[in-house]
Amino acid sequence: MRCEDDALEAFVTETNLPRLDAALLCGRGVSAENAETFLSPKLRSSLPDPSVMQDVDKAAARILDGIATQEKIWIFSDYDVDGGTSAAQMIRWGRAIGYEFKLYIPDRIKEGYGPTEEAFQSLKDQGADLVITMDCGAAAYEALHHAAEIDLSVIVVDHHLMHTDMPPAFAIVNPNRQDDSSGLGHLAAAGVTFMLIVALNRLAKARGLSVSFDLRNLLGLTALGTICDVVPLTGVNRTFVRQGLKVLSRNDIVGIEALADVADAKPPYSTYHAGFVLGPRLNAGGRIGRADMGAELLSTENAQTAYAHAAELDRVNAERRAMQDKILTEALEMGEAKKNHSVIIVAMEDWHAGIIGIVAGRLKDRFGKPTIVIGIDQFGQGKGSGRSIKGVNLGGAISAAKEAGLLVSGGGHEMAGGLSIEPDKLEDFEAFMLNALSDDVALATANPSRSIDAIISVSAVNLDMLDTIERIGPYGSGNPQPVFALADLRLSYAQRLKGNHVRFSFTDRAGQVLSGICFRADESGLADALLDPNPASYHVIGQIRENLWKGRRKVDFHLIDMARTKES
Repeated sequence: MRCEDDALEAFVTETNLPRLDAALLCGRGVSAENAETFLSPKLRSSLPDPSVMQDVDKAAARILDGIATQEKIWIFSDYDVDGGTSAAQMIRWGRAIGYEFKLYIPDRIKEGYGPTEEAFQSLKDQGADLVITMDCGAAAYEALHHAAEIDLSVIVVDHHLMHTDMPPAFAIVNPNRQDDSSGLGHLAAAGVTFMLIVALNRLAKARGLSVSFDLRNLLGLTALGTICDVVPLTGVNRTFVRQGLKVLSRNDIVGIEALADVADAKPPYSTYHAGFVLGPRLNAGGRIGRADMGAELLSTENAQTAYAHAAELDRVNAERRAMQDKILTEALEMGEAKKNHSVIIVAMEDWHAGIIGIVAGRLKDRFGKPTIVIGIDQFGQGKGSGRSIKGVNLGGAISAAKEAGLLVSGGGHEMAGGLSIEPDKLEDFEAFMLNALSDDVALATANPSRSIDAIISVSAVNLDMLDTIERIGPYGSGNPQPVFALADLRLSYAQRLKGNHVRFSFTDRAGQVLSGICFRADESGLADALLDPNPASYHVIGQIRENLWKGRRKVDFHLIDMARTKES
């Protein structure tokens, strides 16, 4: 991601930006002519016309018709943050124009992901006239066929990949459907939902309805769903997040205020707060508790309900973390025995299906190889979740294993996948995956390297540099946090902290000190080097982050990797 010297000089000349700003922008592929727009994205100029998406106007008309005739309209949402923020946006918009949508979120463990025939039948029996699926439904062929048979009207609002064959639905608003040419396939469901609501608002005004609701008030939820679903923060997504974090930080949503209170978080909120403080708690209900709690928290206007839900989500998240730590410890031990395999596949009874995806990601980071973690439930059914590395299509291999008769179900995309398996097929499945992916993994890991944005000195690490880095944010998928390298530093201090983190200090030849932290140092394999009683000199790479403690703002270096110098 480093910008070549000639290109950097030209960038500085054209933009008149400071050198570090220019280096970070240039290294991210931002052109000089687009630099100002990237640094100050505006919703007015970057928001596409919603009509560029297939079926969006058709869906808006059907929803408004249903509201006008007081039909019973249900929102059927996924149980994760993207689904919850999508549902909450619709509920809040409906409430603002005097209509109350009903909410249904399936139980992750009992019902699984997405609509089912049973769920649609239940809603029909309860008098539903229209169902709007959010962050799900694009692949629910059997359920949508059943809905058509029982005369239940369905609108799908989703962003997941679709096959060429379109399932039967009144409308399918999905920028990733095969015939959609909007170029908005990078949107999360929360972003697709915001676009739909823009179309709804526009059509409502065209019909002469009194609509005074400011749609910008929804951007905080749009940003939260976009960040937590780890979609690329490029194009309009960058605008959603940049502007949405400002809206989120106003604490206008009582559920966000309550959740932040129990998590001891204070605005202004960043992508860190969204992805690592608010998001995990909102997800906790769907993982091992009540699936609808997160969406209810985000949509309620009742402070008592909000704080009760927030406290429960915080408690359930603590349970989830304890469960996750136990599973992670067991999975890491099993993974260590298979670290020379091209694909790490581990399985054990009673590993919770709502947590194995997180654990798979952590093992993938630890071993640098595609990883699948499988939990076997009390009924003897194996549920697996996998995470991959760049250049290895894990979802494709899982789909091939399903076609080979080794899985009950399975699929995914290049970087992730899910599956169900009978335990007696585990050995054959592992052999199949190793054979299918060994060449791709060997190629992907042949020349391991890390991208850096710049080589800097210890003296450059200060609050001014931190301010520059923050100007180029928000960071996430598609706009990664900058990584810097520093050469020839002597390890001068290290102390283990709770959670297997290590706080440290390095000193350069001039005696200047670089202080920071290495998170989960045992998992990354860096703990031994940092805690060596005979410290040496190292080249290091990491990120420059803010450390705000009791109102005092400092700079921390978050260590990613280190290599011993030849002289030490």
